Amino acid sequence: MNIILVSERLARARTISLGLPQLALLGTGFLVSVVAVAAAMNFLILRVAADFNVPYLQTMLLSAQQEQHEKAQSYLRENLNAMAVKLGQMQAQLVRLDTLGERLAKLAGFKPQDLVFGELPARGGALSALPSHDLSLGDFTRQLDSLTRQLDDRGDKLGILESLFTLDSAKKKLIPTMLPVEGGWYSSNYGWRIDPFTGQRAFHEGIDVMAEQGTLIRAAAGGVVVFSDFHPQYGNMIEIDHGNDLISRYAHASRRMVKIGDVVLRGVKIAEVGRTGRATGTHLHFEVRQRGAPVNPSQFLRLPG
Repeated sequence: MNIILVSERLARARTISLGLPQLALLGTGFLVSVVAVAAAMNFLILRVAADFNVPYLQTMLLSAQQEQHEKAQSYLRENLNAMAVKLGQMQAQLVRLDTLGERLAKLAGFKPQDLVFGELPARGGALSALPSHDLSLGDFTRQLDSLTRQLDDRGDKLGILESLFTLDSAKKKLIPTMLPVEGGWYSSNYGWRIDPFTGQRAFHEGIDVMAEQGTLIRAAAGGVVVFSDFHPQYGNMIEIDHGNDLISRYAHASRRMVKIGDVVLRGVKIAEVGRTGRATGTHLHFEVRQRGAPVNPSQFLRLPG
């Protein structure tokens, strides 16, 4: 596009060439000027309305203020709704953490009521000499987001800890730590003793617990029954494999109540006390064997006293 300038002051006509970039720049400048003039006029009109109480202009001013107020209210309402959702999520996470804490307390041997999960922790301190200030909406939102992330992190870590506690508890249930007979008393311990039949010094590979005929014998730990039959010396005998090369043996029973292949849990009835096999009276002969060799059951049993 060419613009030709002709004037008496000019010795000759001048030609100005305008390309697409120049035209775009001029158009942008024109639009900016129009917007600036419109904004200035709007401001002046509002000032006039405020100063001279022009009814129509006052109505326009009030309408604009009302619209701005509604927008602010809508923005605040949206933020409050978002924070309410986060607050609900945090409350649900706290309930989950309380439940996890109670389960962990039980697994660790604590009483949940001793840890007071349902009460706020006591807090206090002297008033600081440093000036305090109110939280802005942005500060509050950031604090809420940070606290939500911390709750998620603590919940995940407590969940892992609970899994480890549960696994450890399950492993302990596979270790023969329960005395198979209740109400009995020890008549012979593990180790060297005088054999009641030969009168010679002999090694006793388990412990003997005297009890009345028919007293229930319970599994000292969970496992799989690998032997349930009559033995020439042990009489009616049961062996339970607890894994990790650990086996418990129950001998001289009057009656066997499980068979080979049965899966038994800790404390389940497996037999009744008797005097079958090589025995001088009714009692339970109890052994613990590790990798096929006898070990002292006292290492595992929770002995009275």
